Amino acid sequence: MLENKIHYRTCNLCEAMCGLKITYKEKKVISIVGDKKDPLSKGYICPKSQALKDLYEDSDRLKTPIRRSENGWEKISWIEAFDEIEHQIKKIQEKYCNDAVATYQGNPNVHNLGAMLYGGPFLKSLKTKQKYSATSADQLPHHVASLKMFGHQMLIPIPDIERTDYLLILGANPGASNGSLLTAPGFSQKIKNIQKRGGEVINIDPRYTETSKISSNHFFINPGKDALLLLSLLHVIFEQGINEKTHLSNHLKGLSEIKEIVKKYPPQKTASIIGINGFEIQKIAKDFMKSETAVCYGRMGVSTQEFGGICQWLINVINIVTNNMDKVGGAMFTKPAIDLVFMTGMQGKVGNFDRYRSRVHDLPEYSGELPVATLADEMLVKGEGQIKMLICTAGNPVLSTPNGKKLEKALEQLDYMVSIDIYLNETSKYANIILPSTNGLETLHYDLVFHQLAIRNTAKLSEVLFEKDDNQKHDWQILNELTERITGKKNSLTPEKMLDSMFQFSSYKDANLSVKKLRDNPSGIDLGALQPHLTKRIFTTDKKINISPKFFIDDLKRLDQELFNVVDEDKINFPFALIGRRHLRNNNSWMHNSELLMKGKNRCTVLMSSKDAKNLSITNHQQIRIISNVGSIELPVEISDEMKEGVLSIPHGFGHNREGTKIKLAEENAGESINDLTDDHKIDRLTGNANFSGTRVKVRL
Repeated sequence: MLENKIHYRTCNLCEAMCGLKITYKEKKVISIVGDKKDPLSKGYICPKSQALKDLYEDSDRLKTPIRRSENGWEKISWIEAFDEIEHQIKKIQEKYCNDAVATYQGNPNVHNLGAMLYGGPFLKSLKTKQKYSATSADQLPHHVASLKMFGHQMLIPIPDIERTDYLLILGANPGASNGSLLTAPGFSQKIKNIQKRGGEVINIDPRYTETSKISSNHFFINPGKDALLLLSLLHVIFEQGINEKTHLSNHLKGLSEIKEIVKKYPPQKTASIIGINGFEIQKIAKDFMKSETAVCYGRMGVSTQEFGGICQWLINVINIVTNNMDKVGGAMFTKPAIDLVFMTGMQGKVGNFDRYRSRVHDLPEYSGELPVATLADEMLVKGEGQIKMLICTAGNPVLSTPNGKKLEKALEQLDYMVSIDIYLNETSKYANIILPSTNGLETLHYDLVFHQLAIRNTAKLSEVLFEKDDNQKHDWQILNELTERITGKKNSLTPEKMLDSMFQFSSYKDANLSVKKLRDNPSGIDLGALQPHLTKRIFTTDKKINISPKFFIDDLKRLDQELFNVVDEDKINFPFALIGRRHLRNNNSWMHNSELLMKGKNRCTVLMSSKDAKNLSITNHQQIRIISNVGSIELPVEISDEMKEGVLSIPHGFGHNREGTKIKLAEENAGESINDLTDDHKIDRLTGNANFSGTRVKVRL
């Protein structure tokens, strides 16, 4: 009888990179527990890790290509699928233009080694400007702020939460997410550790979240008003007086400009708009200043709003002027084993912004991508450059991008569509061919992205646990095959060879990192705590950190016009502001077919404050209709004192009630899509990022 065996790997289902110890026999998972030897997670795991077993065993998961026909979906061979796709790409680009073929890359791509290594060459082979991804529905303001201030889009500051004394959190719920653009497994315990050593954690959010419950203090804020709060905090900080001679002084420019700008935003002028008492705003600023170490961190709630770009710029400014940037206990920068910042910066590829604009709405390009908010209209609006074909890789934009119903109409009228996906879901159902890749336990994994964003420098390789079936293909094999067919050039490099080549550029020369060494250390290798080194990694032309880019300063005019507008017609017609909601056992739209994660009560509800419910005579669990300017949905109410008055909350990623999908468990827990309410025309005009936070809605019984 075969004995149980042990496999070590990194969970790639979210950003936390938790180390797992998996007990298995033959091709059956027996148990999944935390790996105490993992130098980053140290034994912590969240419930999502258990879904790796569900994903592997899921009977709804596709394993061979399928093609849509008049008689329904039919299985076809890989050669037949590749032949047809190659023919369609060439035919459509020859008939129209290269830009007639568009691509969309979903969030799982950045959690996948094969997609990261082979996705770029595939996109380049298409020679199209019509490229989209989840970036512009998520974190684009972070990248633009880093590019404009530090000269590189991936120089994203990481809160040093394990050594800070004061953590100020805006628009984030790391108690549920374990960090976002901040890889920190076991975040809740780290919050408690700050308090144990005498520090404070302040949480600012329109909802009293899981993070709020373990923070030192929580303040409700009106959605979309974070930029005003940040400006007012800076007003108080400069009014109190800062130390202008710091370790970064000789590397800064624009200090006098920002000091002058924030004079216009005293708390007594902004407090009523922000929704936080002016005295409390002053106290937060003063406490932040007097703390020996402090760091401000803002995430989804401040990125996916009308002034997301300004917010991320100002968060960086606060950390800089209080002498908490590139400092232990403040906002720091990683030095990962495979250092994408160093490698691309050395080659002069530090990112681009606004080199060209979208055809329909004149929105700026970022790093070769256009904002996803314009994707539907780029398909619907006729003219030269109109999208006629879409290749969607590991994405479900019908549920995850603004105005999903409109995108559905756009997908219906495409000449051709391809999905590289493991499910027949709300987006892939519109494809002509679906190409399924291997997933999770069947793949080799090294996390190229989230080591760049982690609170500690580590390196870890996850071997294949279960070999794929003969009829399956890895995503890198699919992308490589398509690239070779389009370009006519062969690429024989495997992921292992590419990783070994990248390790040759590692700054950890003494560690002698390689694929073999990581295989010999399956729990990972510790490369140490984050260290100050920003001054060696500034990629701006003049090697200065620009605190006051004209790009952001000019956008303050738009902020003043919008946020100080006395008469807000949207608020009159749609009296509620809508925000999203994260749950520890949810992950975007694609984890709802896991039995382990979907256990328990219905999570797709609308949270409403008890005062609002009383005013509208609404009872708990009552079904209500939520209406925006683009659509409406119906959901049961959960009356909660966790909500700020005038704000509603609905979780992201549900809406599995469309016909034509094959995700049985998700369909049984369908819920409604919050993005059937969000408006694709309401964006951060500065960066092009989608504006989800604060969508105006009304309620009908």
